[in-house]
Amino acid sequence: MDHLISEIKEIVSDLFMDIVEIRRTIHANPELAFEEYKTARLIENYLAENDIEFTSGIAKTGVVGLIKGKNPDNKVIALRADMDALPIVEKNSVDYKSKNEGKMHACGHDVHTASLLGAAKILNQLKDKFEGTVKLIFQPSEEKYPGGAKVMISEGVLENPSVNVIFGQHVYPELEAGKVGMRSGKYMASTDEIFLTIIGKGGHGAIPHKNIDPVLIASHIVVAMQQIVSRNSNPAMPTVLSFGRIIGEGQTNVIPDEVKLSGIMRTFDENWREEMKTKIRDLAENLAKSMGGKCIVKFDTGYPFLVNDIVTTERAWISATEYLGTNNVVPLEMRTTAEDFAYFAQKIPACFYRIGTRNEAKGINSNLHTATFDVDEESIKTGMGLMAWIAINELKDAPN
Repeated sequence: MDHLISEIKEIVSDLFMDIVEIRRTIHANPELAFEEYKTARLIENYLAENDIEFTSGIAKTGVVGLIKGKNPDNKVIALRADMDALPIVEKNSVDYKSKNEGKMHACGHDVHTASLLGAAKILNQLKDKFEGTVKLIFQPSEEKYPGGAKVMISEGVLENPSVNVIFGQHVYPELEAGKVGMRSGKYMASTDEIFLTIIGKGGHGAIPHKNIDPVLIASHIVVAMQQIVSRNSNPAMPTVLSFGRIIGEGQTNVIPDEVKLSGIMRTFDENWREEMKTKIRDLAENLAKSMGGKCIVKFDTGYPFLVNDIVTTERAWISATEYLGTNNVVPLEMRTTAEDFAYFAQKIPACFYRIGTRNEAKGINSNLHTATFDVDEESIKTGMGLMAWIAINELKDAPN
């Protein structure tokens, strides 16, 4: 075991600068959901250069590679990386800053993709060391509904050959580079988007008694909504209800005819998820009606909550401690962010874990989805090496 880990780390060291360059190329050329054409071509070219079999065009821009070890039908595991960027204007001053104005890899998907390419090369070099097949899933559109994972599953990504277990990783700026975090069971929340249109009767702001003020109604709705969480949800099960957008096209002295509100809800319980929608609808419609207006409520159903398989995660934890050392593997708390990797976890045993990317000494400490997000690129060594080691551990002489 120690010899094989040393061999992986040696390959990681040799590959490191090449994979960093790939990460920087992807970072400088970000593409939004289902538009990852250049990223897909980069992946295809790299796989082809390394004689790794692949199929492209799955879920429009997705790429799937196959690395066959000894007895390839013995067991099949999948490793997944997402590829899409966010509509954010980058404010970093780095050589690899985004060249596509208004688009940025602010969630680390450039690191995920580069790390999986590195893991692919390691596994391809060591394919005589494991039994079975590794399926490499380069997924589009994690950031946008309905989620690339859902589309890839519908197009058969977990079949031909059928996948037994899947692993995914995500950058984590709250954790120092060189460390990883894991959690068994429920880990990330479901996500739904809420759209409210409050309809009133606009008019002059100086004679409000002749109007039905949708701004005032919207304000009451936002405040009243908070009691759904504070007085109805189970405190032991995290729930989030937040509104991040309000549009009322009036003026200083003009009350508009309508106001639009947009927000999110996050939960870890499917029954409560549906009950919460009912409470939101009833409260918004009835409150607006009581104030003389009307509220139209619309939900966009997003990803389910993510559950890490207990046995699979325990195995990944052991692999991580072997590869990184006990002190570099830490437990994670439940978090109310969301991930479409949850769709994979609904279908087969799965483990979704975090790789630390923070480095205070280098000033790398910005949060995800911010204009100054970046990573300590030393974390890429962890990303590609650990993923390769987890895969090999899963397939070392393992029966189906």
